[in-house]
Amino acid sequence: MNGILVLDKPKGLSSNEALQKAKRLYNVRKAGHTGSLDPLATGVLPLCFGEATKLSQFLLDSDKRYRVVIQLGVRTDTGDAEGSAISSKGTARAVDIGPEQLSRALEEFVGVIEQVPPMYSAIKQQGVPLYKLAREGKEVERASREVTIHRIELLDFENCELTIEVSCSKGTYVRTLADDLGEMLGCGAHVRELRRLQAGDFDESTCVTLDQLEEFSRDSDEGDYAVIDEYLKPMDRAVAYLPEVELPDVTAGWILQGQPVLVRHLPKEGLVRLYQGDRFIGIGSILDDGRVAPRRMIADQ
Repeated sequence: MNGILVLDKPKGLSSNEALQKAKRLYNVRKAGHTGSLDPLATGVLPLCFGEATKLSQFLLDSDKRYRVVIQLGVRTDTGDAEGSAISSKGTARAVDIGPEQLSRALEEFVGVIEQVPPMYSAIKQQGVPLYKLAREGKEVERASREVTIHRIELLDFENCELTIEVSCSKGTYVRTLADDLGEMLGCGAHVRELRRLQAGDFDESTCVTLDQLEEFSRDSDEGDYAVIDEYLKPMDRAVAYLPEVELPDVTAGWILQGQPVLVRHLPKEGLVRLYQGDRFIGIGSILDDGRVAPRRMIADQ
């Protein structure tokens, strides 16, 4: 079982809980998700099965797009509606904020910015996830890191509640974005709703829900996975943005054995998708001498 399932993660489940449910439905042993969504969040969660797990890092590194509902006036310890209020003094201040002021503030976040990861995150400090320390009431210093906000669009603003669409780089915490916005406006803010609309090459149009998969499984014959298998995407979709290189059979055999090879019309640098005929065989890396070397190869399917 090799492929990518683009799950529409439901609210209330962690990414790992959603992964385990999908693993049971597909009866697969080797699987992984490609970037956590908070239990509060819904939307696009690509799951890699079998050999596709070798490409999960490429999806982890891909850009993401979100639709976010942010409530002004209240700051929470988690940055979202699941946390406890740590400041609600900004409610009166939030009422005075107008669309123009809000738009100007949002523009300040577009581009390369510094973010301090929230305490309620999976980042580890001396081997311990920050969220575990947070649950014990501990707060530790976190180094800021650069992320890129490609675009922010204000979709709606009413009753101290705004809806925005955000396109951003890997590693961006939308909860931190909302919290920083609230601090900039002087009123506090938190995420009330969050939906991931896109991850890499995958968007909402490619999604399937757990309920749909369970229904299809019940309707199919016992042990027949053909119906739900139709929702698996080819694993090379994870790296569709890389240049494609088709190798002759002999050359493909050499690179599958770990040897760099020389092929005509290669890019000058970077990573490429490698094919033997129509079969995707892995990721190659262009060397300084112009040859392509195996970087992440896929086992026989």
